[in-house]
Amino acid sequence: MILWLCLCWGFSPSVGQPDSELMARYLEEQLLADYSIVEQVARRVPRQAKFLQRLETRPRMSEFHVRSTIISRYAFTTVSCTMVNSGSEAREAVFEMQIPAAAFISNFTMSIGNKTYYGEVTGKEKKNSTDDKERHKKPPSPTEGRENGYETFKASVFIPRKMQARFILHYEELLQRRLGKYEYTVSIRPQQLVGRLRVEVNILENSGIVSLEVPPLRNSKKKGNGKAEGDVSPPPSTVIGHTKTLAKVTFNPSVVEQTKIARNGILGDFIIRYDVNRELSVGDVQILNGYFVHYFAPTDLPPLPKNVVFVLDSSASMVGTKLKQTKEALFTILQDLRPEDHFNIIGFSNRIKVWQQDRLVPVTPNNIRDAKKYIHNMSPTGGTNINGALQTGAKLLNDYIAQNDIDARSVSLIIFLTDGRPTVGETQSSKILSNTKDAIRDKFCLFTIGIGNDVDHKLLERMALENCGMTRLFQEDEDAASHLKGFYDEIGTPLLSDIRVDYPEDDVEQVTQNFFPNYFNGSEIIIAGKLINRTSDKLHVEVTASNSKKYILLKTDVAVDLLSRNDIRGVPGLEDGKGDNNYIERAWSYLTIKELLNSRLKSDDIQEKDELMEKAKSMALAYNFVTPFTVLKMKEAGLHSEPPQEEFISPSTDGIGEKVQSLQGHRAPPGICRGQDKQRIKISKTSADGDPHFVIDFPSSKFSVCFNIDGEPGDILRLVSDHKESGVTVNGQLIGAPAPPNGHKKHRTYFSTITILNNKPERSYLEITPKRVILDDGERLVLSCGRSAVVRSRSLEVSISAYSNITVTIRDSISFVILIHHYKKPAPHQRNHLGFYISNSKGLSSDSHGLLGQFLNHEVKLLQESLNTSRREVGQNQTEALKANPTNTLKVKERLVPVVWKQRRIYNGQQEVDCWFAKNNADKLIDGSYKDYLASHPFDTGTSFGTVNSL
Repeated sequence: MILWLCLCWGFSPSVGQPDSELMARYLEEQLLADYSIVEQVARRVPRQAKFLQRLETRPRMSEFHVRSTIISRYAFTTVSCTMVNSGSEAREAVFEMQIPAAAFISNFTMSIGNKTYYGEVTGKEKKNSTDDKERHKKPPSPTEGRENGYETFKASVFIPRKMQARFILHYEELLQRRLGKYEYTVSIRPQQLVGRLRVEVNILENSGIVSLEVPPLRNSKKKGNGKAEGDVSPPPSTVIGHTKTLAKVTFNPSVVEQTKIARNGILGDFIIRYDVNRELSVGDVQILNGYFVHYFAPTDLPPLPKNVVFVLDSSASMVGTKLKQTKEALFTILQDLRPEDHFNIIGFSNRIKVWQQDRLVPVTPNNIRDAKKYIHNMSPTGGTNINGALQTGAKLLNDYIAQNDIDARSVSLIIFLTDGRPTVGETQSSKILSNTKDAIRDKFCLFTIGIGNDVDHKLLERMALENCGMTRLFQEDEDAASHLKGFYDEIGTPLLSDIRVDYPEDDVEQVTQNFFPNYFNGSEIIIAGKLINRTSDKLHVEVTASNSKKYILLKTDVAVDLLSRNDIRGVPGLEDGKGDNNYIERAWSYLTIKELLNSRLKSDDIQEKDELMEKAKSMALAYNFVTPFTVLKMKEAGLHSEPPQEEFISPSTDGIGEKVQSLQGHRAPPGICRGQDKQRIKISKTSADGDPHFVIDFPSSKFSVCFNIDGEPGDILRLVSDHKESGVTVNGQLIGAPAPPNGHKKHRTYFSTITILNNKPERSYLEITPKRVILDDGERLVLSCGRSAVVRSRSLEVSISAYSNITVTIRDSISFVILIHHYKKPAPHQRNHLGFYISNSKGLSSDSHGLLGQFLNHEVKLLQESLNTSRREVGQNQTEALKANPTNTLKVKERLVPVVWKQRRIYNGQQEVDCWFAKNNADKLIDGSYKDYLASHPFDTGTSFGTVNSL
């Protein structure tokens, strides 16, 4: 039997690379022993005849099946292919499959006739470093991949006459989120029409699947895919079905349908895009058997301002389509810059030309117009001075940061584009890398883009890795303009900077990267690790980050379900244990190996590189992954072995539980003291809660006053009004509910929204509901009330205790606590609502007003009414004796208010308050009537009756 296995670009042949003479001799010996058809080996055939013979006699592909299961972004893919040799002599069959470059092959088996061969992952023997570099430095040819994101797996065997061969390939990958979508791609290029062709993809996401779409087949060539321009419908025979958390997509074209797409059997890429439900919280965590994986991708955040320098190759090799497409992309990118951004442009060949010397300019219509003129006039000429261009760009950005009072939380970056290798100035890659790293000094990130086949991919990749950036490669014959724009869209909207996670070191170990310089809109941060103490019932996590002018702290205790619902035992394909059913552990190993490979690529220390290689190799062997340090060798199974069966993972709706929480690792810089978690909130009795019931506390008099306001649904009550002095206003909007049976009220009302307005030192507002908090100080931030979080800016702090309360502190001298009332099974007269409590009023002026605010700096006297109607002031020690007297009176600003003694429960019934109750909507107790306190809208800051102002 003859077989050899070739894994292109980064994979090593399992049986070496013999020259043609040795291979011919090897084939001859094997065929002689097995099939006695030596004459078929190394036969000299004219080239044209040989080509025609191959077309006429090559084995026919009878079946091509792809089955994939994606569980929480981690994809298991099985490709099964059957080829039949119906000829009268042995023929060569080639199984070729393009797989994502980020994927790891985990298994490969094949059967030829009555023999079965299985793949075994073994460590690669250490060879001469020069040979190793030569083997891995070249990217695949354009004919082998759509772009640099794919590599080709190839297996070639001879099939005896009238027999068949079956190939089964397994690979795994962790899907990356780009531009707000996960993209799963299957290459369907059997190179012939197939009788039974089927793709089946199952997706299970407990967060909830949204925006599921299947676009038309994508081919590397612009034409020939059978789709009209603008057609966005799925490929023919595609069936899509999904529930909230589970989706199934199948593609099953008949031979006639395949012919309409492509007669040569190169159908293209079958693509599925989707996203999951998410919110600003500590993230989505899955825990299983001592391993966790955490996904962090907050939404509804305002973008950070950018300082960006575009460094563009204008050497002679850019002539024609490449430079034209680059210009087209830059025209669109410049138009997408935001008013708060600053930018500059550098064109380089053997000379370096800076558009605006020694500065970055703001985004204005005139500057954008002039920048477009500069780009339009760029002409290709000369060589490629990569080192000089990067040094100039780094100096320009460093000087701008040092000499200008830029926003402390703005994001600075260089976007570098080239189509070639260094030919002018410094040309040694090691020197360019060292110079670039020294120039940037970890102050900003470098993003690199390569166009065409001549670009030094390794140089661009390492430059980006060493300077917290990313790299992309595009082929010259592709629509480079749209790819360039797409790459910019990935990094053009930074939302957070300096994202760090603090986690108790004695609770987790072997945690992947947990500090990230930037988080870009539409992307996702992924962290995985191992739990040390598997019996613990909860895990504490704190995520800190910067967002524009705000400092954000998200924290929670994650409940660990010891009988984890994430267990997928019983899922078809995993019952026998052959498929590792701990998908979370495999995601952790996948991320860890990727990080080890990247760390080795960045390292210049030989000993460190060897240590990283050994760690990566050891883990790859443990999890059966083919990596640059492991190879897949084929071995023959026993004589009575069964033919290989297709094994795949199929998700179960009962298999995986939902924990929309977060955990992270301990490798971040020192963080926040955990003792702060135990701080208790200081609560005053002065409040408006319930139906709504108002309580005013007078500590110096040692008694409290209470009253009700029977408003109408939709009314907006002004609770605190101090806009002119402290700049603070608090409004509460009412929601209605049916009254309880046999009650005296027509309906009940509760606070559904609390709006806190502040205009000092700058304008801002908070809009609070039982579900979310919206903070807007010129930039909008949305927080969930179901996740603990802290947001700090220069004059404002918002602290959320999940499903409990929100504390708002203004300038450290004013504090409000908003209590969240949430009913799991509300009665007809109950509504989720809010309670408002004043914790600290020192910063409010003596002129503050509102239903609560007017009492904060004024005392109320309690009088006793005798039988002869004379009144006298009651001392503090007499208050208790008067509680039973129904004819007591309060003196408020020379007004006499009859009151009765009551007891009220506040703060979710945790505290009982004795108070003097004023009837009739606080008639005479408050200035004017309660209708004088109605605001026209939530942002009304009017301070006197009948006036309306807005923030």
